[in-house]
Amino acid sequence: MKYALSVFLLLLMVVVALNGCTRKVTYKPGAPPLDRALTEVDAENLDFDDDLENASLVLAIDRSLNYYDGAGRDQMFHIADRLIVAKQMKESLMAFRKILQSNTSLEQKKKQIAAEFLVFRAPGENGDGAILFTGYYEPLLAGSLTRTGKYQYPLYRPPPDIVTEKVSKNETKIGRKKNGQTVPYFTRREIDVEGILRGKGLELIWVSDPVELNSLHIQGSGKIELEDGKMLSVSYAQNNGWPFRSITRNMLDQNKIERSDSSYRNFKTWLKGKNEQELFEILSYNERYIFFRFVDSEPVGSLGQPVTPDRSIATDPDYFPEGALAYIRLRKPVLDDENNVTKRISFSRFVLNQDKGSAIKGPGRVDLFCGFGPKAQATAGSLKEKGELYFLISK
Repeated sequence: MKYALSVFLLLLMVVVALNGCTRKVTYKPGAPPLDRALTEVDAENLDFDDDLENASLVLAIDRSLNYYDGAGRDQMFHIADRLIVAKQMKESLMAFRKILQSNTSLEQKKKQIAAEFLVFRAPGENGDGAILFTGYYEPLLAGSLTRTGKYQYPLYRPPPDIVTEKVSKNETKIGRKKNGQTVPYFTRREIDVEGILRGKGLELIWVSDPVELNSLHIQGSGKIELEDGKMLSVSYAQNNGWPFRSITRNMLDQNKIERSDSSYRNFKTWLKGKNEQELFEILSYNERYIFFRFVDSEPVGSLGQPVTPDRSIATDPDYFPEGALAYIRLRKPVLDDENNVTKRISFSRFVLNQDKGSAIKGPGRVDLFCGFGPKAQATAGSLKEKGELYFLISK
């Protein structure tokens, strides 16, 4: 079985390399192979403390259950040496929810979880169990449904000439047709600087700040407030198929910024000090481009379900089971009334694996959804901690 799986993974890597896909299965030195991305550990070594109330956890569980009842009902997940089907994942969540909602004491609930669930630890990028946690949030921008002198920067809806070709479960080739062949879609530079999509009626809405718009591209969803106070929600609809590249890392590598300027808040301030030409030159390093749509609901994750603030995480679906119950341990920032970080404290929490991200790759990365508003922005922007990640499956 392991030999067959190894052969399959080798063939998959060859197919990916030949097809130039947007999601590539890559391995760094020390990273575990896909069939050993999770290792069973003794649940007795975990206290199963949770720093939040149960209501948000139950809501997040219900959203994963909706996924297993719908789009994910035929999914199968490789967890350590087990092959788990969606029905078993659903039963695990229902069993856990039953414990949460029981009338027993907190200590009894913890003992019941330890007795009734198998626990699997994520290995981290180098197999040492260290996971890098970051945060994402739903930004707020000022905008207009028409272009004006103040609102000059468009969000585009998906272009009609974009094509997608499914290569495998988690791999999609995105491009456009040219002379009967699929070629890469236009880059960020071609769209924002050269204006390749300008005037084609694809503008969804216009915003006033290109730096905040870049944040929206990174976060994937957000709210836009019109001048009459009306609030519109936008969400990820499509991307141009190019891989994400960090402009912060690029500026650090070129010694264009100091490390003190690389934090989320400080880097945005640094960007806002640039003239428009220089700004778009800097932003064009990240060739990935996001197209948007209006939505009436909360931000939607990769499962097609809304993500829950502080309870939804994004991971790489090549390594970790989508929709699954997880447990995290790390440090979080404590904010003052002006959303400045005053200290960092250790915490642990149950979360649901309900999203993915273009920068969240490999077995050593987790992105925690922090919600909407200034506090969420400050938390997400200051969260960069090494921690632990576990997945739970009922026995």
